[in-house]
Amino acid sequence: MPERTRPRRPARHEHPTIDELALIAARHGDRLVDAARGRGADRWVVFLDPLPDLLRDDELAALRSTAMRARAAYGPKDSVRDVLPAEVTEPFLDAIDRLLREINRAAARG
Repeated sequence: MPERTRPRRPARHEHPTIDELALIAARHGDRLVDAARGRGADRWVVFLDPLPDLLRDDELAALRSTAMRARAAYGPKDSVRDVLPAEVTEPFLDAIDRLLREINRAAARG
């Protein structure tokens, strides 16, 4: 019986701009987690802690979901901005938004 193969998905390194933006977001995420730990914001540490590693390691297909989860930290009723200083929250938000825009552009290009 012939072996079935899954459709080939592009590897993350095949999209160097997305990869670089995800790595930048991960570095800002590390700073955000450190700030949350420093302020004893345990709830935010639990939420944010896995995100930098996921941003560094996720496959391209999973990266959008991780970025959207990171974006959810900036909700209208419950936001990381309420607990942590803008010096760490805004660079992370900007990096996540740039990453999402690039992912969307790549998806539109096919």
